[in-house]
Amino acid sequence: MKTISNLFIFLFLPTLSCFGQKRAMDYGIEFQAYPTGLIPGLRFEKSFSQRDLYTARLGYQIIDHRNLGEHNKETGYGWGGTVGYKHYFGKYFRGANLGVRTDLWRNSIDWESQLDGSVIKGNSSIRVVQPTIEFGWALLFGENTVFTPTAAFGFEINVRTVGEKTGEGPVILAGFTLVHRYRRH
Repeated sequence: MKTISNLFIFLFLPTLSCFGQKRAMDYGIEFQAYPTGLIPGLRFEKSFSQRDLYTARLGYQIIDHRNLGEHNKETGYGWGGTVGYKHYFGKYFRGANLGVRTDLWRNSIDWESQLDGSVIKGNSSIRVVQPTIEFGWALLFGENTVFTPTAAFGFEINVRTVGEKTGEGPVILAGFTLVHRYRRH
């Protein structure tokens, strides 16, 4: 438990230290889809310049690797979080942006394999690290509502597995964020 607490402090302390600055803070929802799953989540962003933000997400992953993993069928779920950095090419957090982020997931995968006519079933507990690069385009609606369609590419890396190995590798994600922007001048 101490390791998790230290990791949280290490990853989120830079974000929390920025709250005294008079910049923008976004909070809202995020959704991503990839060929073998869905990720709804809550997203938080805090600026540290007129073009740069720290990002964080708390998410839930719904997984269906089908037969694209190590077994004939792999389905599951998991909780996780994200920390990252986003840069806007235009000032005041509008238009094109590029970000890098790292997800940490704790997934449970139910798998099924067929071997010599018999079916073998099991469950694997997986810890996943997923570094990703993300491109988005922020659209401002009214004073404080921001809708950003996104496309991302990364790698799903199973760093700890209890049970049989399950699918991992490159991942392409498409999604959006819908956030409320709070500005302090």
